[in-house]
Order: sequence, then C-alpha cells, then structure tokens
Amino acid sequence: DNKHPVLIDKFLEDAIEVDVDAICDGKTTIVGGIMEHIEEAGIHSGDSSCVLPPHTLSERLIEEIKEATRAMAKELGVIGLMNVQYAVKDEELYILEVNPRASRTVPFVSKATGVPLAKMATKVMMGMTLEQLGLTTEVVINHWAVKEAVFPFDRFKNVDTLLGPEMKSTGEVMGIDDNLGLALAKAQLAAGVTLPVSGTVFISLRDGDKEAILEAARGLVEMNFTLLATRGTASYLAEHGVPCDQVNKISEGRPHILDKLQDRQVAWVVNTSLGRRTTEDSYLIRRTALELRIPYTTTSSGAVSVVQAMQALRIHDMGVQPIQYFI
Repeated sequence: DNKHPVLIDKFLEDAIEVDVDAICDGKTTIVGGIMEHIEEAGIHSGDSSCVLPPHTLSERLIEEIKEATRAMAKELGVIGLMNVQYAVKDEELYILEVNPRASRTVPFVSKATGVPLAKMATKVMMGMTLEQLGLTTEVVINHWAVKEAVFPFDRFKNVDTLLGPEMKSTGEVMGIDDNLGLALAKAQLAAGVTLPVSGTVFISLRDGDKEAILEAARGLVEMNFTLLATRGTASYLAEHGVPCDQVNKISEGRPHILDKLQDRQVAWVVNTSLGRRTTEDSYLIRRTALELRIPYTTTSSGAVSVVQAMQALRIHDMGVQPIQYFI
C-alpha cells in the first residue's frame, strides 16, 4: 500500500560505525573528517567515543567512504555542511543516515584538523566557493584526536549506565596526541575517569563479547592486573589460557562480587549486557561501580580501547602541547 509504507530496519550486529562531516559548495565536496566509533553501531553516535582519523579501517574502505560522501552531496545538491553515518561489516559499507546539515561532531573535527568548518559553511551558504575560501584539498593530520562522551549517571538514582540507541550523554571531551593510546588516555582523563595502574579487574561479559575481549584480557595479565570473573566468563578465559579468579554472582550467595566492590577490592569493572536490565545482577554491579566511583566500561570495544590507553601510559609519559602544535 503506497499510502501507508512500512519502514523495515535491519540490525547489523558487531558493525563498526563511522561518522563523516563534509562541506560542499554545490560543485566541490571536501571531506572534513572521518571518525571511527569505538562503540559498535547500535549505540547512539552521541554516546560513542570516536577516533579521528580512523584507526582500523583499510585504505580501500576510507576511499570508498569519501567517494560515497561526494556522490551523495552532489545528488542532494548540498550547499554547506553534510553529515553521513556509515556502518562497516565484513569490509562492506552500509549507509545508516545522511543529514544535509551541521552535526554535533563538527566542532570536534574543526578543533582536531584546524579547519573552521562551520565558519566556512556559512560563507559557502552565502555564495562563496570552496576555492575562494582556500579549501581545495582534504586535510591530512598526523596526530590522533579522540572524542569521549560525558554522562550524568551519578546525578540520577536508579539509572542504568548501559549504552544503547537512546542518547544519554550530556557533554563531550577531546584527547589529542601523536600516540593513539595516549590520546585515548587523555580523553578518559578529561571525562573524569582515572585509569587504574594496578589491582583487580572484574570482567563479566555476554557471550557475544567474550572473543572480542580476549586480547585485552591477556594485555591486562601482562600488566600484572589480577582478573576476577563470574563463572561463565572465568571458564572462557581459563579455556583460552588467561589466568582468572572466580567470584560468585550476587544470586549465588556471599561472598559475591558486590561485596568485593563495596570492600574496594576492584580497580575497574568491565560489565557488558544485552538489552535493558537483562539481569538484576548486571544492573546492580554497574550501578554500584558508579556510586563508588570505580571506573567501569559497559562495551567490549570500549574495554579494548581502555586497555590500549593503559598500555600506552606504561610506556610513555603523558605530555601536554598547545593545540597549535598539532594543527
């Protein structure tokens, strides 16, 4: 029935999300920045950390993203800014949405690259060309910029810290460095998260996340962290040669994981879950970590990036440079 069309969404599991901001004067399109999200597609883009330039995408995919962006800007007749959200799954590119307008990532991209996109877009909309503005080629940066979301969870009682398609963040910060791990660490620090340098890490994962976090778990052991997990995750890690202590779920009786958290025996919590409050256990763990100000991560991809930041901090000193040093 053409009068009542049905919109069917297809969900891509474990896909990488990519944000692109571009500027077009009607003839020429310049890609301002390609940001690779750390959290997988399905988590709201405003809540996801992202890396500029992309840190895992192939050159072929990056070129395909640029070509697709230019084609859409031309077809839509964009004069000014345009934002495109893509997903990448098994080296295949999907378009999630296209918005012929400025997006919330424009200030981040402008700060990271030194190109004042909003100012230029305003001039383009008033009739100037990109050539007149001196923007004829894409800016290539040799540093890393990481955007991290800031959440208000500690202001609200009983709110779950699990991320999903609804945007929950109320701000964002940026970490910038020549080293990706340090840029990730700076972004965490700016968001108010103090990364642990030693101690016990509690890991509890849904089945789909276990393989993704294996290397990060090995990295934690190499950094002399002690791993603590509930039965399923502990068994999986042990089967793959990662030493791990087992702890009771709350429902399995004391002493359980909540006791360990309340006794300050845990330095970092990695707790992923599927859906809304799938188990009361998972919710209580995340909420307790928040209230006790224990650093926590609720996605496997986020946990991998935090381990990368920890590893960089072990090797390098965190330096400070003026923004002009990078751009």
